[in-house]
Amino acid sequence: MPSNDPDKNAAPPLPEPLRVPVADSHTHLDMQSGTVEEALAKAASVGVTTVVQVGCDLKGSRWAAETAAAYDAVHATVALHPNEAPRIVHGDPDGWSRQGAREPGGQAALDEALAEIDRLAALEQVKGVGETGLDYFRTGPEGMEAQERSFRAHIEIAKRHGKALVIHDRDAHADVLRVLKEEGAPERTVFHCYSGDAEMAEICASAGYFMSFAGNVTFKNAQNLRDAVAVAPLELLLVETDAPFLTPVPYRGRPNAPYLVPLTVRAMAAVRGIDEDALATALGANTARAFGY
Repeated sequence: MPSNDPDKNAAPPLPEPLRVPVADSHTHLDMQSGTVEEALAKAASVGVTTVVQVGCDLKGSRWAAETAAAYDAVHATVALHPNEAPRIVHGDPDGWSRQGAREPGGQAALDEALAEIDRLAALEQVKGVGETGLDYFRTGPEGMEAQERSFRAHIEIAKRHGKALVIHDRDAHADVLRVLKEEGAPERTVFHCYSGDAEMAEICASAGYFMSFAGNVTFKNAQNLRDAVAVAPLELLLVETDAPFLTPVPYRGRPNAPYLVPLTVRAMAAVRGIDEDALATALGANTARAFGY
């Protein structure tokens, strides 16, 4: 049934600018409306001066690398999203890619795709390998083996090239932590769109993993995320949009974009009871350290 809300698909207004610049540590510009130039200008106007463009499949990873090469304010990460691995192996139409079903490619096809990610990861403008990890929300038991095999390969690629590892962890906390421990996590590991609780945040902190929080930290039902923000060490906090998804309150359900980062920064500062300038200063430094730029 169509919505009666005329603003539902409209871009939210510009928030009050941050006084201290920050980075959007995880965004998907290729899934957003408008041009890259427009997105970057809008973000910069409110103090979001850097974005990390994240690849989720081969096409998106190539685009991320090309875009980062063209714009100083963009850094790239490259990967096969966890839902992409079973799609490649089994021809799963419910995987990440919007391209639809195709004939199963088997392990050889996954190896071929991983080899391309490895090639892209060597590029200077590519600062991370991800988003990779495990996603048990959309992938059943039949896809778990391909996901884990892909995840382990991405960890190895990140370590070999000295790049950050960007984790996608959905309904798979214990297994993600297990695989990281078994493989040995890269020196810089980022839990994108952190989805655990305070207890898991303490585990991540003890391992030195960065925790990046998205707009869902503002959602009414996300007390677990606010609890995690409260206990995570300041030097391990990042902020992201995961745009066009997870638009922060009060614009939940409308299109997200990097320029809305200030809303999440202010929510995180309120949870921690610190000045937004102090938090923004830490977030900016942390993101540069996490991605090595």
